[in-house]
Amino acid sequence: MAETYENAGGTTVPIVPAVPYADPQGDPFLRTRFALPARPATFLWRQRLVQHLGQALVTPLTLVNGPAGAGKTLLAADWAAGLRQPVAWLTVEAGDRRPGVFWAYVLQALRACGASASDAVGAPADASRVDRKLLAALAAELNDRDRPVVLVLDEYDRMTDPEVTEQLEFVLHHAGRGLHLVLVTRTEPLLPLHRYRAAGELTEIRAAELAFTPEEAVALLELHGLSLPVPAASALVDRTRGWAAGLRLSALAALESADPELYLKEFDADRSTVADFLLAEVLRGQPEETQDLLLRVSVLERFSPELANALTLRTDAEPILAGLHRDNAFVEYLGHSSYQLHPLFREILRAHLRVRLPGLEPELHRRAARWLRRSGFLPETLAHGAAAGDWDFAAGALVDDLAIGQLFTGLRSDDLTQLFSHMGPEARSPATDVVRAARDLSRHDLDHGLARLRLAEEHLSDDVPELAAAQLSCALLEALAARLTGCPPRAERAAVAADGLRQEVPAHLLDKHPELTALLLTHLGSARLWAGRFEDARAALTTAAAAPGGASTVLPREDALEHLALLDYLDGWLGRAERKALAAASEMERVGLPQPSGSGIGQLVLAAVAVDRHELGRAQALLDETAQLPAGTHDPVPAAGRALATARLLLVRGKARAAVDAAVPDVSAAVASPWATSHEALVTAAAHVAEGLPDAAAEVLQGVSVDQPACAVEAAAIHLATGRPGVAIDLLDGLRAGSRAGPAVTVRAALVRAQAAEEAGDTATARRLVAHALLDARRERLRRPFLDAGAWLRPLLATPPLHELAAGWLTPGSPRHGEQPEEPPTPLVAVELSGRERDVLERLARMMSTEEVAADLYVSVNTVKTHLKSVYRKLAVNRRGDAVRRARDLRLL
Repeated sequence: MAETYENAGGTTVPIVPAVPYADPQGDPFLRTRFALPARPATFLWRQRLVQHLGQALVTPLTLVNGPAGAGKTLLAADWAAGLRQPVAWLTVEAGDRRPGVFWAYVLQALRACGASASDAVGAPADASRVDRKLLAALAAELNDRDRPVVLVLDEYDRMTDPEVTEQLEFVLHHAGRGLHLVLVTRTEPLLPLHRYRAAGELTEIRAAELAFTPEEAVALLELHGLSLPVPAASALVDRTRGWAAGLRLSALAALESADPELYLKEFDADRSTVADFLLAEVLRGQPEETQDLLLRVSVLERFSPELANALTLRTDAEPILAGLHRDNAFVEYLGHSSYQLHPLFREILRAHLRVRLPGLEPELHRRAARWLRRSGFLPETLAHGAAAGDWDFAAGALVDDLAIGQLFTGLRSDDLTQLFSHMGPEARSPATDVVRAARDLSRHDLDHGLARLRLAEEHLSDDVPELAAAQLSCALLEALAARLTGCPPRAERAAVAADGLRQEVPAHLLDKHPELTALLLTHLGSARLWAGRFEDARAALTTAAAAPGGASTVLPREDALEHLALLDYLDGWLGRAERKALAAASEMERVGLPQPSGSGIGQLVLAAVAVDRHELGRAQALLDETAQLPAGTHDPVPAAGRALATARLLLVRGKARAAVDAAVPDVSAAVASPWATSHEALVTAAAHVAEGLPDAAAEVLQGVSVDQPACAVEAAAIHLATGRPGVAIDLLDGLRAGSRAGPAVTVRAALVRAQAAEEAGDTATARRLVAHALLDARRERLRRPFLDAGAWLRPLLATPPLHELAAGWLTPGSPRHGEQPEEPPTPLVAVELSGRERDVLERLARMMSTEEVAADLYVSVNTVKTHLKSVYRKLAVNRRGDAVRRARDLRLL
């Protein structure tokens, strides 16, 4: 009975007796090399890869190129098993480097699949060479085939003989449509791939495509008996880069763990079977110099050949790294001469480094830190300086680069704070004192921060140009300390010192770190605001709000805008204040930083505006939000802003005693603030009036600063309420001409004069003044002054002209005489909602639940919640109903 053999496609074919059973060396053919590798029960069929590999039947050449354990062989075998045409499979071995042996096996693979060569082709007789006529005959015979044959050469990376590659390219070219060649390899073959690629004759599947997606990882783990949610699988895929062998080996190890999900999240790569695989398959096969380089660069996240040379003290990194990347040896090329190790490989190499070269790791970090500092990579410099335990160097790099402001900008603040939290007391350079002071002040720890700042300044007292960056850093910290302690003179001294030091610092450093100047101006502006120097504060804050730098200055820009909003509110410009407060919040959103920033001044301004508009529920909601921001209570300006807004709300609600208690800012300050003190006195006086104590109110009003128009006008109103119209009018007449007072001030002043005129019997003047007040107030939706005015105003508002001005926004009803009501005033704030935010808002107005909105928009519930949070922030509300009402007021619905 004739002997038969099952080919790659599963078809049983006879073996022709005339075919030799031995290679040119006389060794019998190893039939296992022609057999398709078996697919394990845990093999995952991936349609996207099989579909892509299907293009191999269209192009003459296909390349499946990936690292060890990427699943290349199983993918090709699974695809080949499903083909109906002849498939010749050959697993290449190191002995095939000799041309005669290689071609003998190729011919036998073709015969084994039923595509047997004729006697005219023959067989190689010499292991070291092959006759060109044999190759030409083979190519011609393949070209004449009606059904093309697929030749899969697995582990082709073992073929390193250029002569064999040249011969293979000759056969492929002349076989025409009769041959589809599939190379499964870890390395780039020597074939002229660029020509095939340019001609559209190459199908390529590389490492990135072979990598498992999170969804595929979930399916693979299920085949291993593990159920893992997609987020956890995503984390595992990130760590393994979707590497098939890493996922399989991790899954097998997890099965032996009491908590598989926790194991997959936290397993030590260097103590796993993954380590055994990578060390055996990747590291140990490399030359000694390459192993040494890999071990040393394992301390780096990413690196260039020059940085690698700095760690090895050699000059051969560039060709070694290029070769490792080309050979898929878990070295990834990032572009621009930059590389990184596969995350798992890096973990394993670092552990191996500590065993093979104990004690070298700190020195490698030190070398890396110094090279990175010379090259201008500050974040990496700091990380490696800290890893080396060289805190004087790390702190010096931060300070000398003029980057101390990054501890306060929100972008890297947490990272830097965490980095330097490990700095011990043994580090005693001036730079470490500056960093410690900055770290403490960023946490509002004034006692420790000021003590360390004094220590740093003592060490930097010498007039040495090299110390200018450190001294300028201290000036910034002095300005912050002045702001937090409520000491404006100290802030001015810091600003003067900073102006002088800027001339001694390289200009490129100031350009590189615009956040330093923006922070300094914001602190100076805040201190000036506290001092009641509103115009000087506005100048500094306006410059800070316009600072360049994008994300690096977003926090000081936001902070400056919020302070400018408070200035506008204190000057009586409600609309401007609201616009700036909302613009400040938008600054954060544009760069993707978390909300809110910390002080909450913008929210406090919005709350105070809401009180003046008699939107008491919204005001309370905004105050409740800022109650979650304890950092702001260490800063006198937001503390005073909170006291002002809270006390006003309590007064409106008739809680006079509680308002008096709330009016006192919960911070201490070196210098009293005239406006904060005045507003505190005004609340106390108003409480006395409410309690029927006019003399006590008048006595308290003596502490009100008449230099603040808003305070003077409110004091005048209280004097009038206590029966002192002359004092009230004198206060109003004493207001300086040309002040920046806005409608919230001028409306109150007009109502005080109107009440005095009405009480004096001059009703015509009173009506005229009330009419002007109504016109100014309607544009700002300013209701509170009219509601506070008292009973004298009601009869006037009932008269036809004034009733028409008040109807619809201040009092119920519509204009008389059948006239059409006026169009509602143009919204004061241009609220910009995205299309999706509008979709969500419209469904809120239809009383749909979060789940119903998600289903209607085909998005997740979490996505809807994210949009809701953004809508609430933009509309300055925190409830659904308030959002809908506010949107309707602004004509967004």
